[in-house]
This record gives sequence, C-alpha cells and structure tokens, in this order.
Amino acid sequence: MPQLSSFPARRAALAFVSALAIGALMPSITSAQQPPAGAAPPAATPPAAAPVAAVSSSPSVAPNGRVFELRTYYCHPGRLEALNKRFREHTNALFVKHGMQLVGYWMPIDKPDVLVYVLAFPSRDAATKAWNDFRADADWNTARAASEADGPIVQKVESVFMSPTDYSPIK
Repeated sequence: MPQLSSFPARRAALAFVSALAIGALMPSITSAQQPPAGAAPPAATPPAAAPVAAVSSSPSVAPNGRVFELRTYYCHPGRLEALNKRFREHTNALFVKHGMQLVGYWMPIDKPDVLVYVLAFPSRDAATKAWNDFRADADWNTARAASEADGPIVQKVESVFMSPTDYSPIK
C-alpha cells in the first residue's frame, strides 16, 4: 500500500477535515483581514490575543508541531470573486512574504460567498508577528483599498488556531 505522505492532496484534505472537526467544537475567534464595512481600520488585535485553546495542554498534541490557523471568510453577496482575485493577485504573495505557509483554500459547496483556508506557522508567536507585519504592509493596504473600490468584500471572518495531534498525518 502506498504511504500517505505520497499523496499531498489527501494529506491536505485530511488536515482540512480535521480542522473543520476541531473548529466545530471550539468557539471561533473573530479577527479580520480588514475592518468591518464603513469602519476605519482599527489597531489590529493579533489573533494571538485570544486565549490559547485548552487542547494545547493535551498529551496528544504533537511535540514541536506547527500551529495551524483555519480561517473562514463570509463575503458580502456577489463579492466572492473579488476576494478570490485579491488572494490570487496580492494576498498569497504577501502571506508568503510575511512567513505564512499556505496549506490550502476551499469554497464550501453548499455555502455561497464563503472562502475557507488554512495557514501554518512555526509557532503561535510566529503567527502573531506574521499577522502584525502583514496588516502593517503598505502593499497589503494598497491592494485592499483598490479591491474594495466597488464596496466591501468580507463581512465576517472566523479564525481558529489549532495544534496537530501526535497521530495527525500533517504536523
């Protein structure tokens, strides 16, 4: 039988399903890539300002595992393609520039105007630094403003940080 590690798509799918399962059990942390509609950009509260999930103290957490962030974006009706364009043309490159590892992006089949994605970081501190640097990046602020010339794109963001288990195929 082939090893699971030879199937990157299967590994990513398993990580996504695990992330969804954990995300359904944990309260989500709202943190936005952008401010709410009509609001001036606030001083960003980094995702790490939220309490660390209780699961982090479990003996089943993988030692020295990365930290994963599951993010769900709920777009204003009809604005999902504007968000996809912004990720494709700007956001992904800026994420990489600031040390965020792109794990995968999905659009739920039964939920219109929703984008779900997973990022990986070496640690929670690294995630905090990456998000702070990203939000302060002039290129990001320019791209965000240009992409919202026709109106706001995202109305709500849910963020859940996760630690892999010691038996997870992706760590």
